[in-house]
Amino acid sequence: RQLWWGHRIPVFYCADCGWEDACMEDVDVCPKCGGHHVHQDEDVLDTWFSSQLWTFATQGWPNHPEQLEGHHPTTALVTARDIIALWVARMIMSSTYFLDEIPFHDVVIYATILAKDGSRMSKSKGNGVDPMDLIAKYGADAMRFNLLTLVTNNQDVRFDADIDPKTHELISSPRTEQARAFVTKIWNASRFVLGNLEGFTPGEPVAATPADAWILSRLAGLSERVTQGISEYKFGEVASDLHAFFWNEFCDWYIEFSKASLREGADPVARLQTQRNLVFVLDSALRLLHPAMPFVTEALWEQLPHAEGENAEALMVATWPEPETLARFKNAEAERAIELVCGVVSAVRSTRARYGISPKQELAITVKAPAEVVSTINEQQDLIVSLARVNVVGVSAEAEKPAASNATLVSGCEVYCHLEGLVDFEAERARLSKEREKLEKDVAKLDKKLSNPGYLAKAKPEIVEKDKAKRAEFAAKLELVAQQIAEL
Repeated sequence: RQLWWGHRIPVFYCADCGWEDACMEDVDVCPKCGGHHVHQDEDVLDTWFSSQLWTFATQGWPNHPEQLEGHHPTTALVTARDIIALWVARMIMSSTYFLDEIPFHDVVIYATILAKDGSRMSKSKGNGVDPMDLIAKYGADAMRFNLLTLVTNNQDVRFDADIDPKTHELISSPRTEQARAFVTKIWNASRFVLGNLEGFTPGEPVAATPADAWILSRLAGLSERVTQGISEYKFGEVASDLHAFFWNEFCDWYIEFSKASLREGADPVARLQTQRNLVFVLDSALRLLHPAMPFVTEALWEQLPHAEGENAEALMVATWPEPETLARFKNAEAERAIELVCGVVSAVRSTRARYGISPKQELAITVKAPAEVVSTINEQQDLIVSLARVNVVGVSAEAEKPAASNATLVSGCEVYCHLEGLVDFEAERARLSKEREKLEKDVAKLDKKLSNPGYLAKAKPEIVEKDKAKRAEFAAKLELVAQQIAEL
């Protein structure tokens, strides 16, 4: 190949006598006639030959083998499956031959990213996604995190970007949009913590409340799963765990739990401990998030107050939250208690949303719970009351469903929200019956369309898929409405 880079073919020619031979060292004088008109072949070897020397030829070999120390072999090679034979196998053979060692311990084979319709991305087709366009529209962290969520055991994944068929420009990518929302969530949660540090002094995290014990235990579990997931290259699972912890547990619940201690007039000792716990959990979470979102986490971590002895100049080189270090926070009992609290509060909030009841309106609830859980709910009543704005009428294993109430199953318990005087049941039945009729017509219309062979033969595959998705959405709504009518 006539490449401007690469390994030139090691064959030399003498213009005086016609001698030619392969030599590993440069030849200036013809060994046959002593002539000086010797030149090396001007072609280069195939690209794959050059590439197979990559692991050691780029690090000083053969003239400076000392440069290889500590860098060869490496931990992992990340590659696509279509060059395993062309490149990976040859790298192993060459390294074994020249250095007598395999050049890497693991080979991570990543999925091929396909266009939205399942075809290969191609410049000629105009269906490729330019990473720079994604970065310009959503940010580098969002693009990076979205790609991590796509890493599964599948060999191919479809990227959801919509591309303008005429200009080939990026229109949107809903999944990357969701990832950007997560970046925003991280930013806003961090700004909340940083904005509530008046009077803060560094100190150790302490499980002063069940909520503290819960979040610290969840953090310990997260560290364990993320550390193991990265070591096993399960990046999709790592991304999912990070998202669930930061968005749901830290932002939606623990920050909510913390607000009472941060309010003006709160106990200063409790306030300081809450601040320390918030900073510790946020700091640790940013460290765990950093490999997935390097930019926003670095920017936020540098603004956090750090514990004494933290000498890292940047998050990139800060200490990793090792599972062994955080194991002391493991607390299964606290996790069960607070998950029960979150379940009860969520049940009340969903009931408010379903029936249009104001969050300011106090609701009465009764809880039917197994005997071993009753004491836990009673111990956490203050937290439930403050978060759900409810009056707990009773908690027992023998509780019966009151008239004019709905029931929600929560971790083996039944939560009954008293709705007498708050909901016009006849009007609600009429509204839901009307909605059911409309949904039934929508489902029937799509069923007729999707069972038509002529339509399926002529319509574009992506249009058919949209109709199927719409039909599934209508069916799910219909099922929910039917459940609500049965409940009424």
